[in-house]
Amino acid sequence: MERSMGKLASVAEALLTPHGVDRYLELVDPMLVRREIRGRVTAVRRQTPSTLTLTIRPSRAWRGFQAGQYVRVTVTIDGVRRTRCYSPACSQYRADGQLELTVKAIEDGLVSGYLHRHAEPGMVLGLSEPDGTFGLPDPRPDHVLLISGGSGLTPVLSMLRTLADENHPGEVALLHYENEPADLPYRAELAELVAGRPNFRVRFACTMTERGGDLHGFFSRSHLEQVAPWFGEAETFLCGPVPLMDAVRKEYADEGLSERLHTEEFTPPALAAADGDVTGQVRFTRSGKEFANSGKPLLEQAEDAGLRPEHGCRMGICFSCTQLKASGPVRNLRTGEVSAEDNEEIQLCISAPCGDVEINA
Repeated sequence: MERSMGKLASVAEALLTPHGVDRYLELVDPMLVRREIRGRVTAVRRQTPSTLTLTIRPSRAWRGFQAGQYVRVTVTIDGVRRTRCYSPACSQYRADGQLELTVKAIEDGLVSGYLHRHAEPGMVLGLSEPDGTFGLPDPRPDHVLLISGGSGLTPVLSMLRTLADENHPGEVALLHYENEPADLPYRAELAELVAGRPNFRVRFACTMTERGGDLHGFFSRSHLEQVAPWFGEAETFLCGPVPLMDAVRKEYADEGLSERLHTEEFTPPALAAADGDVTGQVRFTRSGKEFANSGKPLLEQAEDAGLRPEHGCRMGICFSCTQLKASGPVRNLRTGEVSAEDNEEIQLCISAPCGDVEINA
């Protein structure tokens, strides 16, 4: 029966070309689409003044995720599709199959601001397949230390909840940093999670106050020793703002533990301009802008010229800044690879021209 339905769907898809059956199904209900993933918001709550937690029921195309991965979330704002990356905060085994995303409001953040103002039950979002390599190894380590700051909490919280659902017998600790007590999310839920699990430990640190947290001040070796005195034996998973990540990296390097430290970046990396002589002209055809190549990523060059291309993460993971390159060679600043194919899609945030380049934007 299922095979017959699949064949009928394929026939319908062919008959409805070029739009495809999804374009018609979404007119009835966006959640009925077969080839794309959508999610309907089922609950909205505000744990802190700056965070919004969404519970989302994915459409049938969703196949689950692994703790630590991220999902590209798409909303339409003023007729334009905008995409940002968020890591699910729930366990990968969540019983009802729903996703939990906690979105931190960012100053001048287009998508986070829109969601904070407009998200409500019934809202439909675009979702991607989960992506990313930040995650727990299998088999699980005997000692797991999770360190996070700000919105970096979500992927490691998913790891913590997943380990709890697995009844992991090893030592597990979470050390999370926020500026002040009012910014600390999930306190009650995490207290409940660790209750009855003597091998699980959660500690909150406030960096800007001397009261209200379990610990105070910025990351230090003293914090490590208080939360996880066994950290030298642990696999450590780190996600947070640059100062926190730099401090943890230094401590682990000093201890000879860098190989045990696993990190997830959610701030743009420093991408260097092209080495050597920088030549060529960059032309954005639709806008009519043309300027000398500076060697910077194309997104930065476009912004320097007064253009405002769509973009999201600036890290090459959300694909919001993808544009069609009509001609010319570009270097991928993350991999170093050079491509000179005509009419290929490139990501402006991680692509730098290697000569004359024309972009259809």
